[in-house]
Amino acid sequence: MPTPASTGAAPAVSAIRTFALVGPAAAGKTSLAEALLVKSGTVGAAGSLERGSTVSDYDPLERRMQHSLNASVLHMEHAGTRIHFIDTPGASDFMGQSLPALEAVETAAIVINAATGIEPMAERMMDYAASRHLDRLIVVNKIDAQGVNLPALLEQIQARFGKECLPLNLPDAGGSQVVDCFYNRDGHSDFGSVDAAHRALVEQVVEVDAAFVDRYLNDGDIDASELHAPLEQALREGHLIPVCFVSARTGAGVAELLDVIVKLLPNPTEGNPPVFLNGEGEGARLMHAEPDPEKHVLAHVFKVTVDPYVGRMGVFRIHQGTVTKDSQLYIGDGRKPFKVGHLFMLQGKDHVEVVKAVPGDIVAVAKVDDVHFDAVLHDAAEDDHIHLKPLDFPKPVHGLAVQAKKRGDEQKMWEILGKLVDEDPCLKIEHVATTNETIVYGLGELHLRVLLERMKETYKFEVDTRPPRIAYRETITAKAEGHHRHKKQTGGAGQFGEVFLRVEPLPRGGGFEFVDEVKGGVIPNQFIPAVEKGVREVLAGGAIAGYPVVDVKVTVYDGKHHSVDSKEIAFVTAGKKAFMAAVREARPIVLEPIVHVEIAAPESAMGDITGDLSGKRGLVNGTANGANGTVVIRGQAPLSELTGYQNRLNAMTAGQGRYTIELSHYEAVPPTVQQQLVSQHQVKDEE
Repeated sequence: MPTPASTGAAPAVSAIRTFALVGPAAAGKTSLAEALLVKSGTVGAAGSLERGSTVSDYDPLERRMQHSLNASVLHMEHAGTRIHFIDTPGASDFMGQSLPALEAVETAAIVINAATGIEPMAERMMDYAASRHLDRLIVVNKIDAQGVNLPALLEQIQARFGKECLPLNLPDAGGSQVVDCFYNRDGHSDFGSVDAAHRALVEQVVEVDAAFVDRYLNDGDIDASELHAPLEQALREGHLIPVCFVSARTGAGVAELLDVIVKLLPNPTEGNPPVFLNGEGEGARLMHAEPDPEKHVLAHVFKVTVDPYVGRMGVFRIHQGTVTKDSQLYIGDGRKPFKVGHLFMLQGKDHVEVVKAVPGDIVAVAKVDDVHFDAVLHDAAEDDHIHLKPLDFPKPVHGLAVQAKKRGDEQKMWEILGKLVDEDPCLKIEHVATTNETIVYGLGELHLRVLLERMKETYKFEVDTRPPRIAYRETITAKAEGHHRHKKQTGGAGQFGEVFLRVEPLPRGGGFEFVDEVKGGVIPNQFIPAVEKGVREVLAGGAIAGYPVVDVKVTVYDGKHHSVDSKEIAFVTAGKKAFMAAVREARPIVLEPIVHVEIAAPESAMGDITGDLSGKRGLVNGTANGANGTVVIRGQAPLSELTGYQNRLNAMTAGQGRYTIELSHYEAVPPTVQQQLVSQHQVKDEE
């Protein structure tokens, strides 16, 4: 709920810093966020994950699981500087929360657990941050862990991410404190001489400016306080990736990290501006927002929450202009502006009301129904075609069929799922007409399990789940004929209709053709649509295995009628049964969906992946080298063989593999599979 407190006047843009804590689970991002809040005096005492009392992990589900599941927005003041930062989840299933946080900050702070070293999520977030041209900072946490070899870890960091990864401070006294090596050149650390680390840093920074290179060569050293401009340039260009050492548990290095944030990280005028696009498609032109409070407003919504009690809230970063209480803002290309009734800065679950926010500020508005993820907010109607360059999100392919437990609750289920999907760009929901199922797609089993828990806890709504049905099809491979006479005599008027028809296969993708070749009125014209209706009932429900029939041509050429007893229902039934009889004589087959599959994984796992794919009736079409020691494997496989594939891929790649699928075509299933599907359908019919 909003608090009555206000942070007062907005600071100058140069006195704002923004960063996101990203990296693997269990690296200590939430504990580090807590330590920073305490050290800055924002909170009085550190909360704990075990007690569920941290500022950022406030969601009941997060507290129960003791893991971050959402991106949590925080802020603090230190040394006259307003600092906005975002604590993000570390599990790869929640990239839909972690990646958007990078859109709101100048700096990505990649947190590495000193005890476990460089993990896949650290590599992925490092690469994502580089692709968005963010400044990068590596924070090595848990330096007090038993048995850690910090010099060896720094070597690994430099081997993986480049020699430009240089320490701004070094552990000292067994990791119980850190010593600065940017402003300071004297003394020793657990790594040895501070002077060597200082020189390496200064040499790396001055390389971006020829004038400073000459001074350094002539004078032998330069006062670090003079290097602010070249330092910011080195950070922008990725020529320097600073490394800081901390222990969130003991507080070692936390005060020093705060000073680094204020003194060395970029303000909104110094970082690389995000790329906006003006216009749509190929005609869109690149443009940059200017962090000028006097210009018209451009802000980007990077997070949306939908609360049953508070309503919809949009969290946004201001890139240009000033937003005040009572501002009139447009949402994207919306024609009607909304009024900013209340403007909030977030502190975990708390909403701190502010009267004004400037470029660099991260703020929120509540109870705005039309606000949505990735929207650009602006105050000039002519800016309605401006949007941020889209993020490259992993595609959700892990599917689960969901069904309301109570009949009649389907609409309510869709509304609740829609709200949850609105909060996470890596969730997708669709209704598959061919199987009549509602499918929710996510990035993995944990992702969907948390979704179901949210439905249950937040909305008090439960669903039944099962693996999605495979959208098989039926078709024929030969010409055949079918005939049925429907005759039913009851006490009153009877039913009579007789139909003769031919079937023949169409090319794959040919669909359905219905041809009337009846001569002499043996089936009156008014009953021909009834025959087609009967045929279409089989098309929808299947002839041999219960799956839709496709790629078939049906020609009705003869039949009989009765002047009294012939009715529409009689010809529907006759058409249906004549068609089923013809299909069974036309060498019917079951078709299965074949998908293109693209797998990105470490090169070392390529043999296991290709072998596994081949063993699942798949075909490898080619491979290509990816970035940073990864390989991209492209192939095709039956969709039925990829059920639970992410779990198999995780096992083969230590959780580093990702895949996407896309429908390619349909092919006949092997005879043994067809026999199984047909027999299952027959058993179901008997039941």
